Amino acid sequence: MRWDNLVENPRAAGDTALFATSAVTTRTFDTPEFRGITFHEIRARSILNRVPGASRMPFEWTVNPYRGCTHACVYCFARKTHSYLDLDTGLDFDSQIVVKINAPELLRRQLASRQWQGAHVAMGTNVDCYQRAEGRYRLMPGIITALRDHANPFSILTKGTLILRDLELLRQAAEVTEVGISVSVGFTDRELWRTVEPGTPSPERRLDVVRTLTDHGMGCGVLMAPVIPFLGDHPDQLRATVRAIAASGATSVTPLVLHLRPGAREWFMAWVAQHHPHLVQRYERLYAEGAYAPKWYQRRITRHVHELATEFGIGPADRGMPRRIPVPQEPGPSILPEPTQLSLL
Repeated sequence: MRWDNLVENPRAAGDTALFATSAVTTRTFDTPEFRGITFHEIRARSILNRVPGASRMPFEWTVNPYRGCTHACVYCFARKTHSYLDLDTGLDFDSQIVVKINAPELLRRQLASRQWQGAHVAMGTNVDCYQRAEGRYRLMPGIITALRDHANPFSILTKGTLILRDLELLRQAAEVTEVGISVSVGFTDRELWRTVEPGTPSPERRLDVVRTLTDHGMGCGVLMAPVIPFLGDHPDQLRATVRAIAASGATSVTPLVLHLRPGAREWFMAWVAQHHPHLVQRYERLYAEGAYAPKWYQRRITRHVHELATEFGIGPADRGMPRRIPVPQEPGPSILPEPTQLSLL
């Protein structure tokens, strides 16, 4: 596997041999939750990643402590990144997990650099930082602590329930900086969930996470993603999903239609051919122009979800991202000016 660009001490330039055995520790664990999964532990060279300028993402920097994801979502757009490591974008992406074991200490060092300007850091935008591996490696507490100690704004997107383990750390961070949390729930159809997101907690459990975070003063939005054409976009399905999101106390709902980038497209279409062969030609027509569904289709879904959100009392998406926990005011002889808050996005 060609991972030289990831490690602390890469070999000399021009050496294109596979990854040196001394640079990675490969582990397997004979426990039910990790059976069939291989973990490759590396010491990364950098953990703050700049988002390419051409990206549609509304942020510039990300932190990704893992590569590959045991959630095994058949549509995951991050699958292509495994091909850079000479791994396949299908089963290898689901079962060959790269773990950057030095992520917390490395992030702390990079945040302390004079060159770092305190920009917003997004997590969970490539693969889920609260996937099952996090239960063993526990990288996120150190990462959140580093961001808290530097009062650096950040956001987390997850399908994982393990985020509740770090609730107190998130509360502490929200007292000194902007913290945005979103949970991904594209649909509540249990049959669809079992087949397209086999390694994730159920949609109901994810909405329980939203409810718990909200109950503890951490406003949480829902990224309704992906809305899957022909399988999850029926008006009754959209209504049921938005209703459940509203009942969870989510501060916002933001729909995102399925997009099929190279790597994910091939894996998803193979799944469609196996489970819904009658839909293959419809998908080929809908995505004939590239990775994204036509604008008219995206607008239709967005308009419908926004109408439902209004009906069920969920505010616009831009009101739902970060919510700071009020900081108790200490009594004192003088009134200090309130600090200026950094913008999340």
